[in-house]
Amino acid sequence: MIKLDRKSIYALGVAVLIMLTFFVVKTLVMIDWLPCNKMVQWYEYLSVICFMPPFFYVLKQIYKTQYLETLKKKTLEQILDESCLVSRTDKQGRITDVNAKFCEVSGYKRQELLGKDHRILNSGTHPREMWQQMYQTTVQYKSIWHDIVTNVNKSGKHYIVDTHIMATFDAAGKHTGFLSVRQDITSLMNSLKEVDRKNAYLEHAAKILRHDMHSGINTYIPRGIKSLERRLSKLLVSLDIPENLGEKHLGQSLQLLKEGLAHAQRVYNGVKEFTNLVKKDAVMEKQPHKLKCILETYFKGTAYNSQVYVEELGQEEVNESLFCTAVDNLVRNGLRYNDSDTKLVKIYREANDIIIEDNGRGMSQEQFEEYSKPYTRGENNKESGSGLGLNICVAIMREHGFEVTSEKIETGTKLKVKLL
Repeated sequence: MIKLDRKSIYALGVAVLIMLTFFVVKTLVMIDWLPCNKMVQWYEYLSVICFMPPFFYVLKQIYKTQYLETLKKKTLEQILDESCLVSRTDKQGRITDVNAKFCEVSGYKRQELLGKDHRILNSGTHPREMWQQMYQTTVQYKSIWHDIVTNVNKSGKHYIVDTHIMATFDAAGKHTGFLSVRQDITSLMNSLKEVDRKNAYLEHAAKILRHDMHSGINTYIPRGIKSLERRLSKLLVSLDIPENLGEKHLGQSLQLLKEGLAHAQRVYNGVKEFTNLVKKDAVMEKQPHKLKCILETYFKGTAYNSQVYVEELGQEEVNESLFCTAVDNLVRNGLRYNDSDTKLVKIYREANDIIIEDNGRGMSQEQFEEYSKPYTRGENNKESGSGLGLNICVAIMREHGFEVTSEKIETGTKLKVKLL
């Protein structure tokens, strides 16, 4: 059905009205109800003249509409022809036409495929019932059938296609054949398999970390330190060494071991929580925490604790280990990429934002977005690194529902962690 715009409809209405009046006058003249004088002849002549402009305007619009529709159809067909594997068959499934993309992916020439059916590409991967369902969907229900199909090319290699098939019918509704459009997704599926393989390794590594390293960090080393304390205490008594002298020489070493263990346990908890997210359908566990309290506790075990100043931040629902790990990464970046004589980071709150401000080189939002990509670092950075820290930090914050932005200020960088 041809669709006309409003102007064309008005023009058509005028043309029809002129012709109706022309035929009425002509009819009245033929039955002698109206004399065929000069005035009537002039009216007939002017009717024909006035009819022509709107009539030809409508014809022009119809032609233009048809041309655009044909052009649009050709454009769509061209896009399909260049990007997809297109084939047509008769109702017995014998191939009657294929495009160049079909030949390229299958490895067959067009002449080798014509007259054959698609069994020439059957990889034997799918059960016969699948194709029975395809026939039922397309012919009986007259719907489009869709599935992922593994085929085999001329050289015997498998390729994977995202397949859509529909049955074709003539004007009488009689089944005449099939039209199929396929998208080659072999590379995509192979990439997904590679991701699944690497995820399996990662999940296995996470399992080792969660179960096996847990024993050493949270059981054996703490027991060893306590046992060492008891034995040293008994040794000092047996050697009659004053307690204050023993504390002076050995207490500091033991304290370093305890602080090192406490820091390792915090890091372990963060890594454990992060690897828990590797599991399918995992949901990050969050609890209400006073942010200043958990951050000060975390930084207490670091070598740069004195360079970090934490103000009151309020209470939020967070995963303590992951949140502290993410903030720690931002803090370390502020201290690391810093040429100031006095390297400092201040953490404070502005309305619904946690601000992490340093006095370093400064980082704009554009730079922040670039460095947040995996394995991306600044070209002129003299410091070493993998370029993964900021990416993981942003990922942790997004798991919380927080968004991180960056602003380069006169004295360094102002990072904003926008809370819920």
